[in-house]
This record gives sequence, structure tokens and C-alpha cells, in this order.
Amino acid sequence: MTNPPNFDGRRAVITGGGRGMGFAMAKRFLEGGASVALWDISEETLADAQSLLSPLGRVMSQAVDVSSYESVEAAANEAADVLGGIEILVNAAGIAGVNVPLTEYPLKTWNAVMDVNLNGIFHTCRAIVPIMQKSDYGRIANISSMAGKDGNPNASAYSVSKAAVIGLTKSLGKELATSNIRVNVICPAVIMTEMLQDVSQEQLDYMLSKIPMGRAGTVEEIANMVGWMCSEECSYTTGAVFDLSGGRATY
Repeated sequence: MTNPPNFDGRRAVITGGGRGMGFAMAKRFLEGGASVALWDISEETLADAQSLLSPLGRVMSQAVDVSSYESVEAAANEAADVLGGIEILVNAAGIAGVNVPLTEYPLKTWNAVMDVNLNGIFHTCRAIVPIMQKSDYGRIANISSMAGKDGNPNASAYSVSKAAVIGLTKSLGKELATSNIRVNVICPAVIMTEMLQDVSQEQLDYMLSKIPMGRAGTVEEIANMVGWMCSEECSYTTGAVFDLSGGRATY
């Protein structure tokens, strides 16, 4: 890694920060001088992540259920108190659901995917944007997916939730455009994370077949792009959609 963005004095909240993309982003921010609050639903995952990341800088961990606004609001207030504010929010928490036709999709699973992937981001933005507004500075990076643009077959809940994240980002970005808070979204193709354990081999093969580079992306590649999105250099871009797709994106 060379020349990470300067995050000296910045305070970041990262949902899904205990592993995968969230963990890689936390590492990136810490290396740039930020303090980080890791949010994850698993206390065990958080403990492992904090032990690995603490040598890099100031890290706090909070067990948070992003599908619950009460849980998110309490954690946001605690993080702001402990860290002294929040200027960066990365919404990396997400679940894949199941790979079945829409007509067979379990209602409970559908609602769970929406609660985490979509409502979770609504909850964090609703709770944390007012904290950012106090200092009129903030950077929000939401994690969507190429499935949100293309609509992957046999993944209706995931595709719909990720499409909705794009719409939420554009709406909030316009609401905050006259402030110094920027809101953008990234649409990765297949990224090598633990979430792939919930995806069938058939579904994985389908997604990889759509990528001209012929490979999955890495969490480090995600962290590099999100790092810029959350830096002061991202000053004239808001409500934007960034692809990290190995050439898959067609629009």
C-alpha cells in the first residue's frame, strides 16, 4: 500500500467491521490516522477484529444489530461520546439471503435481507447524519452490488435490497449537497469475502462468468476505493455510483 489518504483526527463508524470488506476498510482508515468504531452483530468476531487492529490505532468495538434502530441509535451516541464525534460512516454490513426463484423465496428470509441490507443503512444514516451536521462535515460510503444494477436471477431479495441502496444514496446525497457531507455508493462485483460461503457454487459460477477480468475482486481493492470516497479529496462528488466490477458494469 502506498500513500493512504490522510484521516488524521477523523472518527469512523464501520458496520460489518468485524470481517471481510468492513475489516479491510477499518485497517485502511487506521493506517491513515483515523479512530474507528467497529460495528458487528457478533461479539466474537468483534473481539478477534479488535485484537488484530488495535496495534494500528484507536479502535472501539460495539455489538450492534443494524436492523434495530434502537440498537443503532444507542451505538451511534456512544461512539460519538467516546471518540468525540463521527465524520465517516461506511455501511458494509450485509447478508446474501438464499438462491431460489422468487416464487419460492421464503418470506422470513426476504424480510431479513431487507432489514439488514436496506433498513440497516437507513437506520445508520438517520442516526449519524445529525452528528455529522453538528460539525458540517461527513463522508458516507454505502456498499451496494452489481446485483443492484443488473438483478441477479435467483437472488431477488439481495438484488432488490442493493438496488434500493443506490436509490437511498442518491436521495440522501441530494438532500445534503449544500452541506459539506458527501454520500456515495460502491457497486462491487464478486469480492472474496466470507459472505460467499452463503452463495451456491452455481450462483458463484454465474457471477464470475459475467466478469471480463475473469476473477473476483479483493477486499483491499474495495478499501482503496472507499478510502478515497471517505477522504477530503472527495469534495465535488455526491450521490454517485462507483463500480468495482472487473469490467462487468455496462452502465
